[in-house]
Amino acid sequence: MAQARVSMRFLFAAVMLAITSPAPLQATDAPATFADLVEKLSPAVVNISTSQKVKNAQIFGMPFQDLPNTPEMEPFREFFEHFNQKRGNEQELEREVYSLGSGFVIDASGYIITNNHVIDDADEITVTLSDNSKLKAKIVGRDKKTDLALLKVEAKKPLPAVIMGDSETMRVGDWVMAIGNPFGLGGSVTKGIISARQRSINAGPFDDFLQIDAPINRGNSGGPLFNMKGEVIGINTAIFSPSGGSVGIGFAIPTSLAKPVVEQLKTYGRTHRGWLGVKIQEVSEEIADSVGMAKPMGALVLEVTKGSPADKAGVQQGDVITSFDGREISEMRFLPRMVAETKSGKQVPVAVWRKGAAKALTLTVAEMEESEDQDGKAGKDKKSGQKKSPSSETFLGMSITPATPAVRQELGLSDQQQGLIVVDVKSGSAAAKYAIRTGDVLVDVNNEPVATVEDLKKAFEKARSAGRKFALVKVLRGKEAAFITLPTLEEKKADKEEADETPEATEVPESVEKQ
Repeated sequence: MAQARVSMRFLFAAVMLAITSPAPLQATDAPATFADLVEKLSPAVVNISTSQKVKNAQIFGMPFQDLPNTPEMEPFREFFEHFNQKRGNEQELEREVYSLGSGFVIDASGYIITNNHVIDDADEITVTLSDNSKLKAKIVGRDKKTDLALLKVEAKKPLPAVIMGDSETMRVGDWVMAIGNPFGLGGSVTKGIISARQRSINAGPFDDFLQIDAPINRGNSGGPLFNMKGEVIGINTAIFSPSGGSVGIGFAIPTSLAKPVVEQLKTYGRTHRGWLGVKIQEVSEEIADSVGMAKPMGALVLEVTKGSPADKAGVQQGDVITSFDGREISEMRFLPRMVAETKSGKQVPVAVWRKGAAKALTLTVAEMEESEDQDGKAGKDKKSGQKKSPSSETFLGMSITPATPAVRQELGLSDQQQGLIVVDVKSGSAAAKYAIRTGDVLVDVNNEPVATVEDLKKAFEKARSAGRKFALVKVLRGKEAAFITLPTLEEKKADKEEADETPEATEVPESVEKQ
C-alpha cells in the first residue's frame, strides 16, 4: 500500500511537470513552394541596360589603356606613346560600353527603383519589362550616398508594381526572396534568409545593410528583396566575393533607409538632408580611455566647421557626441543617418562628453548643401622623405621638432601651421605601432596645443597623472586630420620585444565621415 502511494505521488509529480514545463520552440517549416509569390511579383521586376560612349587610345585595334602596367611592358608603352603622338588624334577612337542590372516598378505610372551604380555615367538607359518590351528611361533623381536612383518610363498602359514594406520588422533568420537579372540572363529567382542586420561594409556614411544568404550575383544590383508577404524589404546592392560570383553573402539596402530617399527624389529630384557641420571619427577603446569614458561609444568630433549649427551650439573639437535628439549613439556610424533624417530648422538636444564630464547642448539642424554632401576621409600616408633633423628630440620612438619657419618651408607646410613635426619613426616603436608616420604634424594632445617637445611631455604626464593609459593626439597628414591614441607609458622591454613582432599600422584611421 505504501509502495502504491509512492507510485501515485511520483505519477502526480510527473503529470504536473508535463503540465507546467514550457513547450519547446518549434522551427517554422520553409514554404512548400515560392511559385505563387514569383508568379505574382515577377512582372514588376525589370532588367536595366545602359550604354556609355567612351574615348580611348587604340593601337592596332588594342586599347592602349588595357596594356598591363608592369616593368616588362614599359618599353611597349613608351613605343605606343611615341606612336600615338606621331599619328595624332586619329588614334583616339570612340567605343560604347554596356552594363546590366535590375530594378523594380513601385508605381503603375512608371517609377522604377534601382542602384545608382547601375546607371552611373550612362548616356542611355533601357528598361526591359517582363513581356520583353523595351522602354527608354530618364533619371528622376539619384543619391550616391545611399546608392539609390529613381527612373521614369512612359508606358502605354499601367505597369504592375510592388509594395514597399517595413524592413524594421524583419528578423535574423526570416525567409527572403530575390528576383533580378544575374549575369544578364534575365529574370531569375533565389531564396534564402536574413543572416545579419545593420551591417557596415564601408560603402558610405549611411551603411545599415541587411545581410542575406540568398545567392546574389552580378546583375542583381538594384533588384528587390521580398519578404514572404510579397513586400519589398530591401534593394540588393552588393556582394562579398573574391571570385565575382555569389559565395553566400549578399547585402541589401533596407527599405527603412530607402523609402524617405526615394520620396525626396520623386518630389525634389535630390535629397534634403540635415547637417551639423562636424567631421567625426570612431571612438576606439583607447580613445575612450584617453578621454575618461567608461566604454567606447558615440562620435569623436575631429573638426567643427566655422559658422555651422554645431559651432553655433558650442560643440568643440575633441567632444564625443553621445546622444542626438534623445537617441543614444552606440557607434559613430549611426550619427550621420540620424542627422540626415532630421528636418532642417529643427531644434534638437545633443549630449557630449567633454573633459571627463557630460554636457548638454541644443542646436538647430541646417540643410546640407550639395557641396557639403561629400564623404570626408582621413588622408593616406604621405612620406616626406626628409632626413632626421639635427635639432629633433625622441619621444615614444618618434623624432620630433617644432614647426619653425625653416622646417615648415623644408616640408612644404603652410606658414601658419603650428605643432610638432615628426621627422623620423623608429621601426617597432610605440609611435610606429600606433600609425605615426614621418611627415606627420602633432597638433594637440588631449585638446591642448603642443608647440614644443616640452608641451608634449607635459600633456602626456598630465594624462598619466589622471590614470589614463592613452593620450588623444590630433595628427595632421597632408591636408587631412585624424585623432589617434598613443600610450602614456613607455613600453617595458618585454612589451617592446612583443611590439617588434607586431606588423606596423599602415594608415591613419579611415573611419572618419564628414557629416
